[in-house]
Amino acid sequence: MTADGIAAFADHVVGVSYDTLPPGAIQAAKTFILDGFGVGVAGSAGPWLDGLIASAGVQGQGDDARVWVFGNRLPASAVAMVNAYQMHNSEFDCVHEAAVVHAMTVPLAAIMAEAERTGDVDGKALITAAVLGVDVAAHIGVASRSNLRFFRPATAGAFGAVAALGKLRSFDRETLINAFGIALAQLSGTMQAHVDGGIMLAMQMGFNARNAVVAADMAERGLAAPAAVLEGEFGFFPLFEGDYDLRPSLDTLGKLWRIEEMAHKPFPSGRATHGVLDGLLTLKREQGFDASDVDRVICRVPPLTAQLVGRPIKDVMEANYARLSAPYVLASALIDGEVTIESFRSENLRDDGRLTIGKNITVEIDDNSDRNALTPVTVSVHLKNGTAHDITMDVVYGNPKKPLTRAEHLQKFRRNWSIAARPLPDDQAETLITAIDDLETLANVARLVDLMVAPAS
Repeated sequence: MTADGIAAFADHVVGVSYDTLPPGAIQAAKTFILDGFGVGVAGSAGPWLDGLIASAGVQGQGDDARVWVFGNRLPASAVAMVNAYQMHNSEFDCVHEAAVVHAMTVPLAAIMAEAERTGDVDGKALITAAVLGVDVAAHIGVASRSNLRFFRPATAGAFGAVAALGKLRSFDRETLINAFGIALAQLSGTMQAHVDGGIMLAMQMGFNARNAVVAADMAERGLAAPAAVLEGEFGFFPLFEGDYDLRPSLDTLGKLWRIEEMAHKPFPSGRATHGVLDGLLTLKREQGFDASDVDRVICRVPPLTAQLVGRPIKDVMEANYARLSAPYVLASALIDGEVTIESFRSENLRDDGRLTIGKNITVEIDDNSDRNALTPVTVSVHLKNGTAHDITMDVVYGNPKKPLTRAEHLQKFRRNWSIAARPLPDDQAETLITAIDDLETLANVARLVDLMVAPAS
């Protein structure tokens, strides 16, 4: 077997148990599992769900698991695809900033599909699988030293999902390495979808969740794959990323738990908008100006931030494009004092006042040499009376160093719950919160999906 860093990740997954997890990782898993469920419920109201569910239903046979909110029964791989798409289609899912990976999304979708298919996954197993899925995805992400060429949240997320599924199925080292190799052969995630700002971006999360389930199914039945998954001549890093340094990640396996570094997203827009958004809202609170007082806004940001969200506002744009446009997001914050799912409704996307303000917001690239840095960012607000106010944000709201409070976390969850495509009773939300708080005592986590499906009308 060719030596490759993937073997260290396989050993890590095989060797970890719930009892070896630190309390901080367990608590973080509970927090971000609930957050993932909430954004998945909100995502049910996103675009093209009817088409996605219909197309998924003709791709194979089986009724293993259920689509959140809608309740359609589909094969596990198809359900993983749909639910991952729901979690990412409003850009509201948690993220590991240094890795530039939404490290919970793809693994959690795959885990829950597996849990329903088998019916024997308990709360401790869910926590362990989620921690390991995030760990693998984020450790791989932070090893990259290159600009994003492929959509890393989807590609690294696939490896995280395979790790989680391998743990749930008690794969040995060799089987897990084969599963990682089969996932490599199926990886998808072009950054062109990010440039275009369409729904294909979120679909790429779905494709990789589906492919992770397929990879685990095939590896379990004996399909062998190349073992040089990460560092081979055409492995993940040379092919998808370019420059990388995997050693720091391998040296910290089992010592540094990446799930404890996950950042909440307090706003349903690209995480790279959050630094300038946090800065603008802070200045607005401190200085008391309104949208009508502002002449222009200048944002100085790292190259990656500019790549991800420096796109200009357009007279005609879809919600997915607008969520990745710092000028639009900041214009919405100036007008509304906040950014919510409603900020991206069609009437707001066509609002002349919002578009006019957004065209006076510019994004400039600073001299940051870190290819994966989202901060620091500087926001300069120039008012019509000739005064200017500047602020630099080193740590962004939602980061573990500037976290959401529990009350804010639950407020986000309940707000997402309230906008599901089909009405979900409030008492189911509260039962779900309690169940996640006591997750280690839950005998069968399929019960959680019961709570996320709308009652029959």
